[in-house]
Amino acid sequence: MAGLRVRHRRTVALDSVDLDLGPGVHGLLGPNGAGKTSLIRVLATVAAPSGGRVELLGDDVQDRRHRSAVRRRLGYLPQEFGYYPGFTVREFVAYVAWLKEMPAAETPAAVERAVARVGLADRVDAKVRTLSGGMVRRVGIAQAIVNEPDVLLLDEPTAGLDPEQRVEFRTLLRELGTASTVVVSTHLVEDVAAACTEVTLVESGRIAYRGTPRALAELGESADGVGDNPIERGYTAALRTHRAAALEGATR
Repeated sequence: MAGLRVRHRRTVALDSVDLDLGPGVHGLLGPNGAGKTSLIRVLATVAAPSGGRVELLGDDVQDRRHRSAVRRRLGYLPQEFGYYPGFTVREFVAYVAWLKEMPAAETPAAVERAVARVGLADRVDAKVRTLSGGMVRRVGIAQAIVNEPDVLLLDEPTAGLDPEQRVEFRTLLRELGTASTVVVSTHLVEDVAAACTEVTLVESGRIAYRGTPRALAELGESADGVGDNPIERGYTAALRTHRAAALEGATR
């Protein structure tokens, strides 16, 4: 993407964002309201940018002729995803596979595989309304990966997961990132440190930092930041540096 700009009425959510993402697991970090969800929604083609250019899988997503083809190769889990509580897990994930126009002959095996990968094989025939919040979140992850997407977009995917489930999810992310472009928006720095190959820090609609988790941790070891470990200190130090630069630019 180049020069991406997103406005919500009078508020600029993203301003002049340039970002190039390849295979791997990319973590999006930033404070609440920084623009992470706006960026994910544009990449998922559910929100249109106000300006700039966005290409996914070689196609311009603003071109209506290409959008449907791109969506078939996407997986998307929003912060709040809609589901039919009367469906079983199997029925719901199969329904999403149908929406993505997956071949009918391939769908049953794909559903079983996706549900097993999120640890719900024993609940595949349970009604979604009977599941705990963490289990529902895992159903959301299953529907996002059922089509083995080339681009996987996850907005706060570990919300509601217990520590053991989060560890398992990080393993799944690393596996998915070997062949796909995975973008994970989160406020949990430890998830980025454990699973991501690259981290992008968004602040006030702009890119404040981009690098590897190791580089961010090294910044925390050498700079004055707040946190319980090097990567948390690196995160706060990068935010401070960006804010100071933005303030200096505004006062010139």
